[in-house]
Amino acid sequence: MSADIKPSVAAKPAVAKKSDEGPATSHWRRASDRVWPTAKYLVTTEVHTYAFSVAANVILSFFPAIVLLMTLVRNVFHSQTMYDVVVELLRDLIPTGQDFILRNLNALVNARRGVQVASLLILLITSSGVFLPLEVALNRVWGIKKNRSYLGNQIISLGLAFAVGVLALISVALTAGNKVWFQASAASRSGPESHIFMKTVAVAASIAIFFLVYWLLPNGRISARAVLPAAVATGLLWELCKYLYILALPWLDFKAVYGPFALSVTLMFWAFLSGLLLLGGAHLSAARHDVE
Repeated sequence: MSADIKPSVAAKPAVAKKSDEGPATSHWRRASDRVWPTAKYLVTTEVHTYAFSVAANVILSFFPAIVLLMTLVRNVFHSQTMYDVVVELLRDLIPTGQDFILRNLNALVNARRGVQVASLLILLITSSGVFLPLEVALNRVWGIKKNRSYLGNQIISLGLAFAVGVLALISVALTAGNKVWFQASAASRSGPESHIFMKTVAVAASIAIFFLVYWLLPNGRISARAVLPAAVATGLLWELCKYLYILALPWLDFKAVYGPFALSVTLMFWAFLSGLLLLGGAHLSAARHDVE
């Protein structure tokens, strides 16, 4: 075996060719070698199936989760500032129809306790619908042949759903505390610094969520160092794509095609694109590292 390795190591012309390309060309070639396979992966039927499945369950679980978060902030923490931060974050997170959605969410939060109980039950059911296809997709990306059992997937799904909720609550609390501090130190006036802090915390929370999904969801030992760069890149790219999607909405003109269902289609399509971004980031990280 050693006789086979030595000739390839001693291949001088290949090394000289790389050095002639220069560092910029070499970096560009390495980047294209990683990005091109991921681009081909993202246009496969299998990936679109996973992304659509995740998108449908994200829409089903998102609103019950927000109802529970708003109920917790209002009825447990009794903090109007935290409630205002949740509303502000939702306005920034949702690409369209913010006023309509917030008006109905407020109505649900103010409704009887049965609504909150139903939201919790729906969240428990739909969270597994989000993470089950993601686990299968991530296992394939990393070359893991065996998926978790149904019970195992339920446990990891509930754990990840709880972790996402805790991250959301922490980001809301940090932003609210920062907002109160800015108002007190600036004569009851909240400047752009407060909004910048909110955006920074929200992006950090998104990166943390991508990291937890990449690290914990596959049914194998994945190095945290292997997925951290992909989580950071995906979180930043997701934020950028959200604004590009908002800018593209007038050209997409879903309302002309779907009429009163345009809002649902807009959210579903954004959830689908988010699923593709998540799977693309996982594919990039797996291309550079192996399962331990």
